[in-house]
Amino acid sequence: MLKFPRTIRLDPSDTFVFERAAEPGEWVVSGAFVFWNRDPAALDPKQRVALRSGFLGIDSLGWSTLAIVTAAMEEDQQTMIDRLARQLLEKFGAPDLEAAHAAAEQEVAFAGSLCDHPPQTLLAVQRSVENGEIRERFRTLKPRERAADGDRLHADARAFTFHQVEGDDEPAEEVDLLGLMGTDRMTGDRR
Repeated sequence: MLKFPRTIRLDPSDTFVFERAAEPGEWVVSGAFVFWNRDPAALDPKQRVALRSGFLGIDSLGWSTLAIVTAAMEEDQQTMIDRLARQLLEKFGAPDLEAAHAAAEQEVAFAGSLCDHPPQTLLAVQRSVENGEIRERFRTLKPRERAADGDRLHADARAFTFHQVEGDDEPAEEVDLLGLMGTDRMTGDRR
């Protein structure tokens, strides 16, 4: 059974934090290649959010904070490769369709490798730039196991739990939400 990630929008936040939000249900790839050979300090705030935590929608080239593992057919896989190859050629300067197709195959294969989880598992990405290289870490959000002693009303009170990966001792990331909004804290005026 083939599985690939699709966008999921649990709330409208993607439409605020990214320059362009991916459409719900769109096939996605990691999208780290968008930031290859770019200085993170030169990115605007919304581009930095995409670098840190976005999956790239293949059709819209918009970003999504979360993706969901979804069953797919071979035709879906080929459509993803063909569409991404076309985008790489037209929007990202691939030298020719053959090179674009080879790169798209790799990106789609990598996206599929992230889906070694049951369908409906949510995926999140966290990227950082270390020594000039992009490092990606992927997280899964899984439904919480039902408490054996919980009553029917509250047994599933928390929808998800977060699982830390052992050996991930990175500093906590802070986000300046006011800075992303462009709002002056004292006057409330938009910049």
